[in-house]
Amino acid sequence: MSETIPVKLLLTSRQDGDEKVQRLRGNALLRGGAVYIRYNEPEPGHEGAQTRTMLKITGEELKIMRHGGVESEQTFRSGRRLPGFYHSALTRFQLSTDTVKLDSNLTHVTGVVNWEYDLYVYEECSGRFDISLHIQEDV
Repeated sequence: MSETIPVKLLLTSRQDGDEKVQRLRGNALLRGGAVYIRYNEPEPGHEGAQTRTMLKITGEELKIMRHGGVESEQTFRSGRRLPGFYHSALTRFQLSTDTVKLDSNLTHVTGVVNWEYDLYVYEECSGRFDISLHIQEDV
């Protein structure tokens, strides 16, 4: 049986010279060759609804799934443009991610994942994002 491990996350997102850093706490699980990370978004969505986020990290792919105040899915695979979606109480749209780079260096459930991608909303590029996620056990 797989055990859940408490983790600390440092999530850094860069776009157009702006940088946003989030320090989060969550849980990690290693199952079937994939690392799963679960955490709650730090800020409530529309009408105070909480959003739970799950990341699935494999050697060649990263998938981000959000449920609750926001429902969304994004998939990243280096050199590929993949479909996704975003739904909230205020808006809903289809999106796609064109991943320029995806590197993961994990030992068990700890390490670093970096990815860079162009985000397309309604087939129009809305920006390039450069993301890094540092994961360490929360002891």
